[in-house]
Amino acid sequence: MLVTAPLRGDALDELREVADVVFEPWIEHVPIRLYRSADFADKIRSERADIVVCEADSCKGPVLELPLIAIGCTRARPSNVDVDGATAAGIPVLRTPGRNADAVAEMTVALLMAVNRFVVAGDRDVRNGTMFGKTLPYQRYRAWQLAGQTAGLVGFGAVARAAKWRLEGLGMTVIASDPYADGAGHSLDDLLASADVVSMHAAVTPETAGMMGARQFAAMRPGAIYLNTARATLHDTDALVAALESGHLGGAGLDHFEGEILATDHPLTAMDNVVLTPHIGGATYDVESNQAAMVVADIKAVLAGERPVHCANPEVLE
Repeated sequence: MLVTAPLRGDALDELREVADVVFEPWIEHVPIRLYRSADFADKIRSERADIVVCEADSCKGPVLELPLIAIGCTRARPSNVDVDGATAAGIPVLRTPGRNADAVAEMTVALLMAVNRFVVAGDRDVRNGTMFGKTLPYQRYRAWQLAGQTAGLVGFGAVARAAKWRLEGLGMTVIASDPYADGAGHSLDDLLASADVVSMHAAVTPETAGMMGARQFAAMRPGAIYLNTARATLHDTDALVAALESGHLGGAGLDHFEGEILATDHPLTAMDNVVLTPHIGGATYDVESNQAAMVVADIKAVLAGERPVHCANPEVLE
């Protein structure tokens, strides 16, 4: 078995009990090492691997021509795998939905706290010795407490559900909008009109791409906070900047940008009421343990002739 995804915990030991494991996680390489399809196929052949577990290596074309028993992908959506091609080749594709739900939910709360209480700007003042000037920190960094406010979750999957009880623990009322999920009873328009905090958790699809534009930001409550720990594709960044510059929105916390990079001279970088993080919502060791437990359990099921729980193409199991 060739494993290039980061795994840890007891499940990794279990994996070594059922297979000879070549463990080369991409995250341990500096700079990172991600395989293209042809190179990955060569690596699989050289290791004589029957099963592959990856996170971002390309599993397409020549990889699918190999006699693989299974491909494990440590993502909720195996976007690096040609699932249709794997299906045609009779290879089950295993996935790990919800593996990072708690981690990203924690980042959502972290960004909310940092934005609402000016944590980054205050930290900078202390480090730069600029705490006291024309105004006192107590004057310029006042905020409304979150307890008693309403948080609106756009998308109500695993991450949003993990965020819900955390926000409720802060004393917030939580509402959600998702036409495909039980328990999300608000339309997007109703949510935007009611929420003091709007947090994005929808999957990127043709239906959701750009769903937050100028009209939607204008529909949010004056002074509301916008959070996105999902994908920048869900919003129009220029429209978000305009809503912040006008003073209509009170702040924003973002953990993702198109192309994974935000230009250092982008207007968002100059705003004290905006907190920006480099797509690290899922960067916890616990995620590596969670995905290991899920993918290893399904690999063991496949090897035992049983039905895996999380399979992206269950039709091949027939």
